Parts: sequence; structure tokens; C-alpha cells
Amino acid sequence: MKDTTQTMAFTSDDFKKDNIKHALRLVQEALEERGYNSVNQISGYLISNDPAYISSHKNARTIIQGADRYEIIEELVRFYLSAIKNEE
Repeated sequence: MKDTTQTMAFTSDDFKKDNIKHALRLVQEALEERGYNSVNQISGYLISNDPAYISSHKNARTIIQGADRYEIIEELVRFYLSAIKNEE
């Protein structure tokens, strides 16, 4: 049985990470539903900061603009480096 009286610690970094993950998942799904290559489109947006790379389908453009571009890039690099380290 789980102890429900124990205080849980939650950091803003965890919240940001989860929001970025969720936003990228939603944007990926919306882009792919429209037939776009999600990696190319999201990369184009992150490099150029031009929201035209992201379809407005399912509110994807608004969703991705709700997250800070630099934080998205930082999280992607962190995730990729972690994956590389785990391969070793």
C-alpha cells in the first residue's frame, strides 16, 4: 500500500521537461497527420524560429510556440546525449 502522507518533491525542471515532451508529441502527431516529415519541420522551426514550419492543424503551431525554443533545444540535446551515454 502506498503511503499517501509522504510529501512528494516536484521541481520546475520536471514540469518543463514534461511540457516539452508533451508539446513535441502533439506537434509530431499533427504534422504527420498532414503528411509532413515531423523531424524536418520541427528542426526548421527550431533553427529559424519561423512558425510557418509548423502546421496550424490541431493547434500545433500555438502549442510549440507555448514552449521556449531554447528550452526545447536544450532538452533535445540533453535527451540525445543521455541516449548516447546509455549506448556505451
